[in-house]
Amino acid sequence: MLPALALILSVAATACMVSGQATYNGGYTDATQVRLRIGNGGAGQSGLIGAWANAFIQYMVQKNGTQPFLVDWVLGDTTQSLNNLAAGSIDVAVTYNDAAETQALSSGVAVNRVYGFRDHFLLVGPPSNPAQINQTDDVLVMFNKIVSTGNADVTTPPDPTVRPPARFLSRFDKSATNIKESQLFITIGQVPWAFTYSTWYHQYPRFPLQAIQGASLLSEYTLTDRGTWLSSPDSVTSALTIFKAGSDDANDLLLNPAHVLLGKNTTDPTIAGAFLSWVVDSAGGQQVIANFEKNGQVLYSKAP
Repeated sequence: MLPALALILSVAATACMVSGQATYNGGYTDATQVRLRIGNGGAGQSGLIGAWANAFIQYMVQKNGTQPFLVDWVLGDTTQSLNNLAAGSIDVAVTYNDAAETQALSSGVAVNRVYGFRDHFLLVGPPSNPAQINQTDDVLVMFNKIVSTGNADVTTPPDPTVRPPARFLSRFDKSATNIKESQLFITIGQVPWAFTYSTWYHQYPRFPLQAIQGASLLSEYTLTDRGTWLSSPDSVTSALTIFKAGSDDANDLLLNPAHVLLGKNTTDPTIAGAFLSWVVDSAGGQQVIANFEKNGQVLYSKAP
């Protein structure tokens, strides 16, 4: 009876674990034990999570005398990362939705939250600009033009030798990006994903780098983030135009703040707690943010 119970518990524990996308050792090749697991999507794909992980390991070893250890990055969008935090599959989640994060705190899934950095959403699309977006337009006006032109193009398809039809590529995956574009559509009174969903609304559930690549190949508008844009190859970004970019203004609809949440059921509370303190330290995680570049450009802004 007891061996059978032990087997069941072992299987259950294994089931709640998720595979890491990458493992970082801070340059200590003798490190063997994973003591921190971080869930995130876009900042992991851009390389920031790796930069944070390596710098944090070095800090803990050199300043605190901790034995070298490993940090796992677990790939997941905001919804997946919060679910993984609830399941105890990760120790820390780096996410981008205030409402979902607040619920995680109030429900006890997370026990602490700090402001990690500021990313920024970008509305991008084909240079042919079928919706005739003006870069001086408000972002809500831009979304309204995409809707209007998309609907008109369904009724009367444009001559493909003149321009492509106006289409919007949505990651449609409950990610922070999907939630943000949904909020923008709803703000202008539109729900293009509703049954029967608008045919110009292209549901493309992929992670950030793959989604922006799809938009470039298909000549579609999409919402992405600055980190993903600067992490994408020229072959992708050269086929797209930035029509609106978010700023650091707290009231900007395209600001994309990233918070770091500490899970209730961490495997190593000492390391996980130290990571949250280090992330907000001006000489720690914030210094990494200030120095993190792609193609000669700093990707993110430090936390306010």
